[in-house]
Amino acid sequence: MVRLAEERFTEEKPGTFGGSGEMVIRHLLKDPGEMYGCGRVFAHTTLKPGCSVGYHMHEGESETYYILSGVGRFNDNGRQVEVRAGDVTFTGTGEGHGLENIGEEPLDIIALILYQKQRNDWQEAL
Repeated sequence: MVRLAEERFTEEKPGTFGGSGEMVIRHLLKDPGEMYGCGRVFAHTTLKPGCSVGYHMHEGESETYYILSGVGRFNDNGRQVEVRAGDVTFTGTGEGHGLENIGEEPLDIIALILYQKQRNDWQEAL
């Protein structure tokens, strides 16, 4: 399968989790079915300067951000960490996070939300 850039579903979400401004989401996979039921989000997301995703918790799932460009302030369970291009964040089940664009340029990230499995096949290989 190939999904051309112009075929992606794009949405703009204001005030995500009580954050400020607007978040632009370009879904890289169309629906959870394309993730074989293992997750619900794989997207290229942009926060304009001053915009943020408010602090929120994850239960039964994890969220990973890969920072493509820009500078942000990541709230890692209450600890503030500056993040920039090349950094990766991980928020596991039962944890919380938020993200604010603190730079002059758009903050571009890849966001991936995966479901927690009851049985981890990968652990059996260890």
